[in-house]
Amino acid sequence: MIPMTGGMRMSSAGSCTLYLRLRKRIGIKPGGIITLGHAARLFAADQALEARLHRLVLHRHRLEDGNRVVIDLLQIVQAVRESEPHAIVEPYGDPQVLVIVADKPRKPRLLVLAGAWLLLFFGSGLAIMNFHTDVSMREVHIRITELVTGGRSDRPLWFQIPYSFGIGAGMLVFFNHLFRKRLNEEPNPLEVELYMYEENVNAYVIADEMSKKNENGKSGKPGIAKEKVDDA
Repeated sequence: MIPMTGGMRMSSAGSCTLYLRLRKRIGIKPGGIITLGHAARLFAADQALEARLHRLVLHRHRLEDGNRVVIDLLQIVQAVRESEPHAIVEPYGDPQVLVIVADKPRKPRLLVLAGAWLLLFFGSGLAIMNFHTDVSMREVHIRITELVTGGRSDRPLWFQIPYSFGIGAGMLVFFNHLFRKRLNEEPNPLEVELYMYEENVNAYVIADEMSKKNENGKSGKPGIAKEKVDDA
């Protein structure tokens, strides 16, 4: 995290402070351009300056870039200072933004989705049954009904059926979802794990791309091009 170094101000030399916060992840199409307004949220007291920098081009995608591009904060600061020498940049937030290059959003494959659903459904069912077998759950139910009723029954359905519905209700409450309906606003454990997984993947991709960029920089590969796009 890069802390803010001051409040909103206009310097005596006529310069203006630009506050920017990089987005974590954005997407463009192959051959597209990345502007500062696309890569970050901007705010400046000088609205004309903010509008100009909003259109500042940071990178134009090339074929050799692949499907992932990382824009570093230092590159953005350099581009801003070259475009607007009197602007004072006050960045905060993440030091890089990950750019995913894709022609169009990937559509879900229904056959794969149905196969995964069936695999998870029967796999979780077998896991529950194997757990109950390991802990001798049937004998436990028989013993509980014998203690409650005073008589032994090898098939205590009046106890086992509510117990089965209780397992389903417990899973529903645990995952906080009924199909697309959310029971409350709290994230469920699966959503938290998916979020952590995405954060770790983004961090790894950014580190990998920055390592490649540093190696290319040492070998003399040209840096990112800086220009402005028209209002159109």
